[in-house]
Amino acid sequence: MTVKERIAALREILKRKELRAFIVPSTDPHMSEYVAPHWEARQWISGFTGSAGTVVVTENEAGLWTDSRYFLQASEQLQGTGIDLYKEKLPETPSIADFLKARFSKGDIVGIDGQVFSLATAKAIKQELREKGIELRSFADPFEEIWEERPPIPQNHVFIHPLQYAGESCQEKVKRIRQQMEEDNIDVILITALDEIAWVLNLRGNDVHCNPVFVSFLLINHQDVKLFIDEIKLTPEVKSYLNDCKVKVYPYMDFYSDLEQSTYTNKVLADPAYLNYAIYQDLSPHCELIEHKTYVALMKAIRNQTEIGNLHRAMIKDGVALVKFLKWLDTEADIYHETEMSVDRQLHAFRAAQADYIGESFDTIAGYGAHGAIVHYEATPETDAALEPRGFLLLDSGAQYLDGTTDITRTIPLGHLTQEEKEDYTLILKGHIDLAMAIYPERTRGAQLDILARQPIWRHRMNYLHGTGHGVGSFLNVHEGPHSIRMEDNPVTLQAGMVVTNEPGIYKAGSHGIRTENILLVVPAGEGMFGNYLQFETVTLCPIDKRPIIKELLSDEEVDWFNQYHQRVFDLLSPQLDYDERYWLANATSPL
Repeated sequence: MTVKERIAALREILKRKELRAFIVPSTDPHMSEYVAPHWEARQWISGFTGSAGTVVVTENEAGLWTDSRYFLQASEQLQGTGIDLYKEKLPETPSIADFLKARFSKGDIVGIDGQVFSLATAKAIKQELREKGIELRSFADPFEEIWEERPPIPQNHVFIHPLQYAGESCQEKVKRIRQQMEEDNIDVILITALDEIAWVLNLRGNDVHCNPVFVSFLLINHQDVKLFIDEIKLTPEVKSYLNDCKVKVYPYMDFYSDLEQSTYTNKVLADPAYLNYAIYQDLSPHCELIEHKTYVALMKAIRNQTEIGNLHRAMIKDGVALVKFLKWLDTEADIYHETEMSVDRQLHAFRAAQADYIGESFDTIAGYGAHGAIVHYEATPETDAALEPRGFLLLDSGAQYLDGTTDITRTIPLGHLTQEEKEDYTLILKGHIDLAMAIYPERTRGAQLDILARQPIWRHRMNYLHGTGHGVGSFLNVHEGPHSIRMEDNPVTLQAGMVVTNEPGIYKAGSHGIRTENILLVVPAGEGMFGNYLQFETVTLCPIDKRPIIKELLSDEEVDWFNQYHQRVFDLLSPQLDYDERYWLANATSPL
């Protein structure tokens, strides 16, 4: 079926159910950013392959809403589909609710599949539509009917994440959770985010590409820990482990039917951003639902000393692989015979040779020239650009090691650069360094620091629309919260033990894209006026190319940070390299 045929099939269901529109998000029943193929309905109905976006289908229109990372990609992939692109956060772009209110009136019904809509999102849209008398109603998944050969829900085996990597046992984590529940007078906690479930149980899986999680639900009260998961996913070793942890196992889909009984007259805590709307509807009407982030989100974000030690080890492994790759690209590769996909394969080979390597943490973004301006570009055989000895290669990549998850971006000059490219590169570096050098009081939010990364380009009337920093899991998802560094306010403060990326960028359509990204660890900076202070330790270990830098645009303090960072990169990586690699790294990290 073509995209137009798929939309036509969905419209037949709308007509039969007397719906004026149907909303298709990118999520699964756990509100995951990246989902198993079974839940890629938005991609199937639209042909758009980005990780974020929402499709709205009416009887005679269809639209895709997505963020700035995907503006260029979506514009290309939607051509000829009959789906209009709506660019989020631009002044002229209506919200989905405003789009629907402009077209429908009192008594009209808009449909959703409640299993793939968060409670927070469903309630917000429902409230807005109610202003005009439009009803938002949950229906059974329509794609079960029209999506032929739909992939099944994954049934991959779960495996244990040992204490040498986790640093805290499952029993200890559950004890901490219950202590917090007791303090807050909470009877039941529903944990539906897959990374949170994996962290609590010290288990990992293979159900989602690049994310070592497994499809399941978790319910904790003061007597029981209930894991809802298809039993075929559990090996005898994992069953024994769960038994030792006093975790009871039930079939995955039994979670919905169990809810009314399990939550009857209880005070229930659940995160409305991750609790799906169908679960909400199945809760006992007698329970009191406390809509708030789970305790797990913050516990997971603050790493223990074992996890921090493992993070440093993972960064050395990743740094070694990256240095080998950069040396190869700089001194051995024949640029005229390399493409975006071939350099991706070469980088994968260097990483795969490292101890405890499991796989990539996301699909590599290797964008040459104008492709670098497509923020989440992924090369395909049709778009695979040949490299040339000029311009930039933007390379955003990451790996999953047993001891940690990595995420790094380097913008690599391949030859001649324009003055504009050099200036943009240097301005992004300034913002990156200024954020990395930040010292700030406890209880500081990421939004209060975001300006440090943006100010150098703001002065030139330039900006980027993605966040500056996101949390990263510990052998878990490459994008995790609850903290962040971005323009939009997030009430979660930065705390010692958290990790967050530092990734300002510039993207000029048809020309070039530049991003420099490292992972930062929040560490104490000592006592000062009115309390304690925090700072960042840059834990990513990889040289930042000096060749495009216009040194005069950097302050003396920025130059000192840059040189000290490079000295640390050399000191920690050089013992792991051979003579030729050390020689190359010495030149790459020599003082600016």
